[in-house]
Amino acid sequence: MTDIHVAHTERGIGVVTPVGRLTMVVTRQLTEAITGLVDGGTSKVVVDLGETTFLDSSGLGALIAGLKRCRQAGGDLRLARPTEQVTTVLSLTNLDRVLRPRASVAEAF
Repeated sequence: MTDIHVAHTERGIGVVTPVGRLTMVVTRQLTEAITGLVDGGTSKVVVDLGETTFLDSSGLGALIAGLKRCRQAGGDLRLARPTEQVTTVLSLTNLDRVLRPRASVAEAF
């Protein structure tokens, strides 16, 4: 079971933290969390993957959809603290070149 936590930094940046496995079972929750932030006026979003133990193609699709949504609103979506498994998936798909993970949430923006 994966939980999706949503918060804001002091600078008004949205932080979405999936805890557990990011698969097709929870991609809708992730998409809704990002959409909720953007619709609420927060177009700069960090997805903190430090607690994400697994990422599949559905999870990647949700991240790309979130990136598109943020950019359409004039912002951006960035990744922070990816686990080793997530880093491997991003590297194998070359999405690490598009999403460019950062070492911490604070470094993302």
